Amino acid sequence: MEKYELVFDYRHDEKLKASFNDLAIKTFGLDFRDWYNKGYWNDQYIPYSFVMEGRVIANASISKMSLVINGERLNGIQIGTVMTDENYRNQGLSKQLMQEILNKYEDICDVMYLFANNTVLDFYPKFGFTRIHESEFSLDLTKKTIQPNNATLQRLTIEQDLVILENYAKNRQVNSSIIDVEQNETLLMFYFTIVFHDAIYYLEDLETIVLMEEDGGVINIYDIISIRPFDAETVLAGVVKDTTKKVVFYFTPDFTLEGMTATIMPNDDDALFVLSKKPLLEGNFMFPLTSHS
Repeated sequence: MEKYELVFDYRHDEKLKASFNDLAIKTFGLDFRDWYNKGYWNDQYIPYSFVMEGRVIANASISKMSLVINGERLNGIQIGTVMTDENYRNQGLSKQLMQEILNKYEDICDVMYLFANNTVLDFYPKFGFTRIHESEFSLDLTKKTIQPNNATLQRLTIEQDLVILENYAKNRQVNSSIIDVEQNETLLMFYFTIVFHDAIYYLEDLETIVLMEEDGGVINIYDIISIRPFDAETVLAGVVKDTTKKVVFYFTPDFTLEGMTATIMPNDDDALFVLSKKPLLEGNFMFPLTSHS
């Protein structure tokens, strides 16, 4: 195998950053430029990359996470953006990057975790990670347990409402004591900027942002972002319609409403793998989607 240079934490190196982004576009169809050009790439997100002639050919990144799990605050490391240029695969580069990250962080954090697709489900257990199935939390509205209140629902955009979005990302309340992420501003701005830029809705009277999309009578709520404690039923009444049959939550609700269910849902396209010194995640839970890196 050729000798490649291992580099990391190069967010101030414009050439390497651009090469990293090119590989991300090629691998995942993700373009990070709007996110990092606005200054949201901070020292919480660190790529570890192999470089060949000034070009990133393989990468595994870490995100430093401040977790709340069952009311306990923990230091976490999330591994993500694992990718290798197609011309350099089958050389063990991802394995070497994973080992580098484990050697550096395993003993200084409480938990390490990642989300993997169905092509690599056998890869991460080789490093001691255990797969744990998350749950889907949903609310059946066929019995009209929540009535729409016709609240003013405003769609926000990065172009016109950046100050509001930055304020909420920085000052948001923790949604759940079961499992949630604190100080998640940089990742939340990634989701505002790149992933859900067309799905940001604002209930101004409630000082609450709801990331959501509707599909055939089902509202998928990816996050509820508030700068003060919120009443879930009031928020939901502001976003559901007479035609809404079901609400699906992409986080762990810290509230219970009539008609809510939680079902363990194995997901091979976004499978959770965890490495920790003690069992942490049991029963029904879901990592907030907007905390995935």
